[in-house]
Amino acid sequence: MENQNNLVLNDQAVAALRESAKWCMFLSILGFIGIAFMIIAGLFMSVAMSAMPDNPELGSAMGPLGAIKAYFGIMYIVIAALYFFPIYYLFKYATGTKRALESSNSDVLSDALVNLKSHHKFLGITAIVVISLYIFIIIGVIIFAAKMASAGM
Repeated sequence: MENQNNLVLNDQAVAALRESAKWCMFLSILGFIGIAFMIIAGLFMSVAMSAMPDNPELGSAMGPLGAIKAYFGIMYIVIAALYFFPIYYLFKYATGTKRALESSNSDVLSDALVNLKSHHKFLGITAIVVISLYIFIIIGVIIFAAKMASAGM
């Protein structure tokens, strides 16, 4: 026995999906532009930081900035690469939803909604990772402050 559920969308749902697709397309275009700027900034920072002397007062001795200056540009490019995936999923949702509504094809709409789910899932996992990092940083600062306070007594 095959269970066939047919979902029929009323005019309000179709209008909401159409409006959602338009805004998601706008946001994804802004996201792609932002990614391009981040890559350009990362390449510029890599070149600019490599041209900076390590520590002019001490000759060629490496200062605190010298140890990490090579990673500034790389960080921008890595963040741009991570930022690409949710923007791509949002773009695929927008184009798929527009195509589905134009052709009244539920399979295309289903694929578009899977891309929206992937977008939200990526953002949710990113939020969990960032909150976890904040918690670890706060715990580390508290431990560091407690050790510094006990060492000063």
